[in-house]
Amino acid sequence: MRPIRLLLICFGLCAAIPASAQTPGTLDPKPLPPLARPDDPKTPAKELFGRAVTPAPLAPRAIGSYARGCVAGAVALPVDGETWQVMRLSRNRNWGHPQLVALIERLARMTPQINGWPGLLIGDISQPRGGPMLTGHASHQIGLDADIWLTPMPERRLTRAEREQMSAVDMVRADRLDVDPANWTPAHTALIRAAAKQPQVARIFVNAAIKKALCREAGSDRDWLSKVRPMFGHNYHFHIRMACPRGEETCSDQDPPPAGDGCGAELERWFTPEMLFPKPGRPRPPMIMAALPPECRRVLAAP
Repeated sequence: MRPIRLLLICFGLCAAIPASAQTPGTLDPKPLPPLARPDDPKTPAKELFGRAVTPAPLAPRAIGSYARGCVAGAVALPVDGETWQVMRLSRNRNWGHPQLVALIERLARMTPQINGWPGLLIGDISQPRGGPMLTGHASHQIGLDADIWLTPMPERRLTRAEREQMSAVDMVRADRLDVDPANWTPAHTALIRAAAKQPQVARIFVNAAIKKALCREAGSDRDWLSKVRPMFGHNYHFHIRMACPRGEETCSDQDPPPAGDGCGAELERWFTPEMLFPKPGRPRPPMIMAALPPECRRVLAAP
């Protein structure tokens, strides 16, 4: 199947509901209506970037920070590879910095040797020009983040309906205190270990219960664990974050993760009642263009 470019849509669930890996897509994408006042400084940036259905034809660059930026010269991960398949095609979020797309393809090709899976199911990467998304994801804005399902790719091509509707498998036990032994396997540990050992990978985000399992199963080879960080959600997929490409001064890296394997008191606090059952916070006001690097205006304006 050749790469598919579909208009990003409000697929019946609308912006108030996060577009998690398990939120279904649609088989009948509809274009978003034009904005009445796109040049209004108060227009949410997500409304502008969410309507960009093609990449900016500029030199590839990650611009800004992971949760406050955009990407120029993005390329699409083909929706089908020998060892990967892209999910939720209707979201049009299989775009990324060329170096991230190359990293995903390389990891996917390695997967049969890593853990015996036929390949990977790929979730959200970024929008064609990055930036804030209409649904879900505070990050994924500069083309350097990608979600990989913790469900192996089957040995056949999924149908379009399956790619939009099927759910990944929940790896976390119902009480949230550990992984579900009925679903978690050594193959999951092997895959996340291999991803973390890629030199370009800066961080991997997983559910705290998955981090606990990795700490338990890592054995004496533990250096890679420092990159694996617990995060709310992330029980159906793991999130790869690539470091800023060398020489791209417009890209803002995070500080390196703390020293050590992160398996002690730092992890234990994720299993307190306050962290297991957090109280909802106030919704943040939507980000406007003034909050993004000025170069993101050029990215949006590019033909």
